[in-house]
Amino acid sequence: MADDNRIGPPSFGSEREMLRAFLDYHRATLAMKCEGLTDEELRQQSMPPSTLSLLGLVRHMAEVERAWFRRVFEDNDAPMVWSDKIDFQAAYDAGASTRDEAFAAWENEVERSRRIEREAESLDLAGYQPRWGEQVSLRMVMVHVLLEYGRHNGHADFLREGVDGTVGA
Repeated sequence: MADDNRIGPPSFGSEREMLRAFLDYHRATLAMKCEGLTDEELRQQSMPPSTLSLLGLVRHMAEVERAWFRRVFEDNDAPMVWSDKIDFQAAYDAGASTRDEAFAAWENEVERSRRIEREAESLDLAGYQPRWGEQVSLRMVMVHVLLEYGRHNGHADFLREGVDGTVGA
């Protein structure tokens, strides 16, 4: 892995500053876990029967960003990135994907999510979560997505170690 260029979250700040910083830190962590690997290495799966791979995690997080920011606050009917229906598992199938394709989709969704958050007047902004059929706040969405990154960055640690032995951070 390359040098760790992530910006660590602050020790003090407003709720919004903290949520934003921790989300960006975890986004940077996922990218860092994939640095320096070939498409083939990024597609390397964990232990059978799991089909999980680093590239699959990037694809999945593009879906998560879209489902929790774009579909909640902009367009409840926006299609998912990798499936015609709401199938988060489909994103894990990275067999035909390339780094460029997966990262372009993920980075596009991350930028849209950041814009939605920046433009919101407060964390109390309400949006409709179509999967749940109820209103949710931007605060809840940011916490939920942060937890998704935390969980999947743990998976990324193990996957990266399996690819080339790199551990840590």
